[in-house]
Amino acid sequence: MDWTESSLNSSYLVGSADSTPRPENKKISDVRRTFCLFVTFDFLFVGLLWLTELNCLGAVRCTMLLLAYALFRLKHWWMVALTTFVSSAFLIVKVIISQLLKQGALGYVIPIVSFILVWVETWFVDFKVLPQEIKEENRQLQSQQSGSGQAPLIYPRPLSDPHFYSPPSSLAGSDDDSDEDETKKNLTWREKEYVRQGKISMEVMKQTLSRQDLWSFDKKSEYGDVIYITDVTGYGRTYILKAVLDATPEAVFDEVVVHIEVMPQWNKAITESQVLQRVEDHTFVTYEVAASAARGLISPRDFVTVRRVERRPDRFISSGMSTTHDARPVHDGIVRGENGVGGFVVDRNRHNHEQSVLHWILNTDLKGKLPGYLVQQSLAGVMLDFAENLRKRLRGMRLAV
Repeated sequence: MDWTESSLNSSYLVGSADSTPRPENKKISDVRRTFCLFVTFDFLFVGLLWLTELNCLGAVRCTMLLLAYALFRLKHWWMVALTTFVSSAFLIVKVIISQLLKQGALGYVIPIVSFILVWVETWFVDFKVLPQEIKEENRQLQSQQSGSGQAPLIYPRPLSDPHFYSPPSSLAGSDDDSDEDETKKNLTWREKEYVRQGKISMEVMKQTLSRQDLWSFDKKSEYGDVIYITDVTGYGRTYILKAVLDATPEAVFDEVVVHIEVMPQWNKAITESQVLQRVEDHTFVTYEVAASAARGLISPRDFVTVRRVERRPDRFISSGMSTTHDARPVHDGIVRGENGVGGFVVDRNRHNHEQSVLHWILNTDLKGKLPGYLVQQSLAGVMLDFAENLRKRLRGMRLAV
């Protein structure tokens, strides 16, 4: 039976009817309270500096921010961005019109301090308030799942044997075949943990794909490729690429999964891709290095991923999540990113059997202090570029035949 037809527990996804309810924080978080206190200080301090000249603007900005982030608990940066833009523009105009710079040292200090304070507020919301609240919310969700008897979605990540390398030669089969392979082969406890992580990632990814009613449209490319966004319990923001490709599912799956070590040749977002260990026919561990993004604002990241593959009639599935491996420890030269559950699903197009429909599910934490909007724009751009580069790769392979 196809997994989309089976009865799946949708508790992994936020917003499903029987999912674990998202925790409601009745009290304002410490970091949000600190931000509100800073906003109040900003108003009083700048009002004291400017006396009556800019006190009105400070009062308006203070009121808007406290209403948005204290009363209504806004979980987005747009309000602080709007007030920062208006305040900055007003400051520039005020300096030009009032000729403050001709009034000595105080004429320099007042606008500079005012300008710095409003931008500090923007930084505080985007880098401190919102990310910390998301982490705390996910932690509470995981605690609720553990208390209700559900299996936690974040598992300890084991180390594994470093001196083993073999490319995946036979990646597909049924679930029954997988269980039989695991019993035939004597796996170490580390390898069994890799298998377990792979099965967890496969189940969660299937849940994500089965609840398309929870996806929100993000953007669309000129080729018709679409990016959707959803929230997965325990993992957070997840991006989904849907692309129709002029190639069979077998050809697409070979390029994105089977021949993963060749990917840097056509996907410029990846500079290195290596299979570290073949655990069994359905499970292997890989290492990837992502190139810098957002015109260098996001430095290269590396990832160690455990992957599981399954093959069904007219459907090819590969799921994965971050793990650890002795062959690729964390080092100071590059930031180690962390992937939540994600992977590829390739279906045969029902209307044209020579075409395939690709879904790429991406959940990643790039680590480092990066603005949320920058990460969102960068990831969406990388996914659309991936689809375009894959389309060119498949076209080139057809012409070469």
